[in-house]
Amino acid sequence: MTGWRSAALFYLDNDITRNWFFTNPVLTVNLMPFFRNTKQLYVCSEQLFYRIHEEDPKAGNALTASKLLIQLHLTEPDGVVVLNGRSKPMRFHFGTNSEKPDLTVTLTADTLHQILLGELGLRQAMSAKLITVDGPVIKAMMLAPLFQHSQQIYPQILREQGLA
Repeated sequence: MTGWRSAALFYLDNDITRNWFFTNPVLTVNLMPFFRNTKQLYVCSEQLFYRIHEEDPKAGNALTASKLLIQLHLTEPDGVVVLNGRSKPMRFHFGTNSEKPDLTVTLTADTLHQILLGELGLRQAMSAKLITVDGPVIKAMMLAPLFQHSQQIYPQILREQGLA
């Protein structure tokens, strides 16, 4: 094996590095992103927010009470999810929006995936700089109840989409 893969395998194949990765679960080594494309990301996200809205409208109450418009800018694959707490009930859509967001959160789709599964906490991701926030950081924590509720629904959506 030659090139960067052999160097990466050599680097990962020693006791010090292996132990470091096992004791730091925030860091994951994924060579491929979980979602193959933006369409797959949007389908799972749409199902998630639709079910949250239908099954437990109270889960979006923290967002609607804050009256925030939040844009999630996702990478790997690229996408934008807009959560509109300015309307009641909370609305969501995919793609850019002409309205100026109160809060812009940038993260990889894999980080969002880990948060939705409950493998990674919102605060933990923020402290590890896996999430960048443009706007008042404290308001980003208003998403916590929404993410906590999603942890009950998201694994089922992945199974239905043939991703789990």
